[in-house]
Amino acid sequence: MIVTLIVICEVGFWLLLAAGLALRYLARMPRAGVAVLLCEPLLEVVLLVVTAVDLRNGAAPDWKHGLAAVYIGFTVTHGHYMIKWADGHVLHRFAGGPRPAGPPRYGMARAVHEWKMCARAVGAAAIAAALLQLAVWYVGDPGQSASLREWQGKMGFVVGISVIIALSYTIWPKTPKHGDHSGEGQSQAGAGTGTKAL
Repeated sequence: MIVTLIVICEVGFWLLLAAGLALRYLARMPRAGVAVLLCEPLLEVVLLVVTAVDLRNGAAPDWKHGLAAVYIGFTVTHGHYMIKWADGHVLHRFAGGPRPAGPPRYGMARAVHEWKMCARAVGAAAIAAALLQLAVWYVGDPGQSASLREWQGKMGFVVGISVIIALSYTIWPKTPKHGDHSGEGQSQAGAGTGTKAL
């Protein structure tokens, strides 16, 4: 049931996003569109409540409950980013807005972008680890909560990989290939506009 609900939440996220943007730009109903988009967090609340009820009803904690915590963590930190990304593209495609600048490709601007993405991943891992710890305390049996502890370890791995990637772009900044002037321009445009939207 938990896995099915996670799938439903993910599908619901994109359906609400599509409905909200359609109301905002196609139907010219911006307030209604914002109202629909503000319903997105309710999906995570429902998943959290159902997971807690499942554990309270005696379900043995396993990988499904851990996955629910991870999904909630990453949705909290990445959901707004995805909404802004989609909003910019729909605004450009259907409402005559400017073409969204892609993320910077080179230099320190790219390093800053990678650190921002790293911060989102670290935040997601921290939220997931906290939810998992609450579940461990709730279950109260170390033998039954081993799978939840394993998910906490995986969140530490996510943090480590994210930091390594950001560090690599800082220590060895990516530079444009010889003659690639378009890439350099995109990097500067991303540094000026794209990163402001993050």
